Amino acid sequence: MAREVDKPDAEWRRQLSDLQYRVTREKGTERAFTGEYWDVWDKGAYNCVCCGAPLFRSEHKFDAGCGWPSFWTAAEPDNVETAVDRSHFMVRTEVLCHQCGAHLGHVFEDGPQPTGLRYCINSASVRLEKESD
Repeated sequence: MAREVDKPDAEWRRQLSDLQYRVTREKGTERAFTGEYWDVWDKGAYNCVCCGAPLFRSEHKFDAGCGWPSFWTAAEPDNVETAVDRSHFMVRTEVLCHQCGAHLGHVFEDGPQPTGLRYCINSASVRLEKESD
């Protein structure tokens, strides 16, 4: 699939930390309760760490108790896409950045209303742009 942001692997490696690269480009997962944003409640936008696309907003974040930042909706639904993930002997729904294909995490159907969704997102895949008060 052609992406709006497409870079050679060497460029992604230069741009990203080892953890960010492993999560976003190799579909890795950071350990629960270790990511930078799992317990951060500052107001702002969570943008893709790879391409800067706006993905989630702080007002959609909730404490799911899972150890990863969780959101009940995407801020810009056109900027996220999903795919079937059959890794690790499971079937899950992977969440990806539509602009650059970065692996963000997974979405589950056990979240709060109004959507009933829980976007379980790796901190390493996003960057919080805080809003000033």
